[in-house]
Amino acid sequence: MTNLTGKMLIAMPGMPDPRFEYSVIYVCAHSEDGAMGLIVNKPSADVSFENLIDQLSIENTANLTGIKVYFGGPVELGRGFVLHSPDFQSEMTTLNFDDGFAMTATLDVLDSIAQGAGPDNSLIFLGYAGWGPGQLENEIAANGWLTCDAHPDLVFNTANTDKWEAALASLGVSPLALSAEGGRA
Repeated sequence: MTNLTGKMLIAMPGMPDPRFEYSVIYVCAHSEDGAMGLIVNKPSADVSFENLIDQLSIENTANLTGIKVYFGGPVELGRGFVLHSPDFQSEMTTLNFDDGFAMTATLDVLDSIAQGAGPDNSLIFLGYAGWGPGQLENEIAANGWLTCDAHPDLVFNTANTDKWEAALASLGVSPLALSAEGGRA
C-alpha cells in the first residue's frame, strides 16, 4: 500500500457522489486503518469565519472579514480543522507534514487567526472526508481519484474554482483528456 498522507486526491469526472464532484482533497492521514482528508476547494455557503468565531465566543480583535470556512467533507460536520503553513504551532496539538503543511484541530489556532497572529496561510474546515480500511484504495483502483503531490501554492493561493484544473495540470493532464470510464489493459 502506498501511503498517501500529504498527497492530494483529484476527483475524476463522473464521480458518483455529488459532494465530491470536482473535489481536490488534501490527505491528512492514510494507513491500513483508513484515510482522512480535507476538501480544499469547496467553501461553505452557510458558514462564515465571523459566524464561526462568534459561536465559539472568540473575539475578532483583528477585525478580519471575508475568510472562508470550507466544507471539509461529509463526516463530523461540527468538527473543525485548520490546514495551515508550518509557521504556526499550537501549544496543544499541531500535526506537521513534511511538505509545507500542518494541521491543527484545537481552538487556539482560530483564536490566533482572529487576533491576527495565526499562520501565514490557512484554510478553515468543518467536517472531513473519511474512508474505512481499503476503501480509498478501491476507489482509486475503480478510477474514482487521481493522486498528485500537494503544493502550498495550489492549496492556499489558487482560486477555489481553479484548483481542480490546476491539480490536474500538475500531473500534465488536461480535463478534456479524462474519461469517466475506467479501463483495463
